[in-house]
Amino acid sequence: MKSNLLIALFALGVFTTSTVPASAQGVLTGDTRLACEALLCLSTGKMPSECVPSIQRYFSISYKSFADTLRGRINFLNLCPASNQSADMGSLVNAISNGAGRCDASSLNRTLLNHYNSVEDWTVVISNQMPGYCSAYTTHQFTDLGDTAPKYVGIPERGGYWIDAKDYAGALAAYNARILAEDQAAVLAAMANGNGGD
Repeated sequence: MKSNLLIALFALGVFTTSTVPASAQGVLTGDTRLACEALLCLSTGKMPSECVPSIQRYFSISYKSFADTLRGRINFLNLCPASNQSADMGSLVNAISNGAGRCDASSLNRTLLNHYNSVEDWTVVISNQMPGYCSAYTTHQFTDLGDTAPKYVGIPERGGYWIDAKDYAGALAAYNARILAEDQAAVLAAMANGNGGD
């Protein structure tokens, strides 16, 4: 299914090679072309450098109200003729506009941060449940973000957090080492307290 998006956008002449004369380049120009490129570029976790203009144009759409920003970005993506070819393409536009730029590790760590007042102190917990708009974006049938989507390290109650997929293995090893050290320190403290009470 992911290849259907590529076929549709290439058929519309979104991307052309530099060897094609300017007069013979693709049918699409201006914002229409940038919208189609943005649809394609924001559907993959591995963007080529050719994506820079369309991504900059997409993220330049910003208003005071976040709802207006989302609406403006949806309207921009809908300039691409492929966006209206099927219900699946329409859902891709919505998934991208709601998720792109909001579902990276640092955004998730900020958005999902909760403070709980325990008996002794405030506890900070980052949820390991990805928001619905991120799940819709990262798992959409026309996106290929699975290998690059952020991953959760650990468990919320023990200081878990989101990390970029490329950094996951190192972060998990560091997390496990920290948990092991904390558990060993807790055992030693319990033993010391037990001995002190005799």
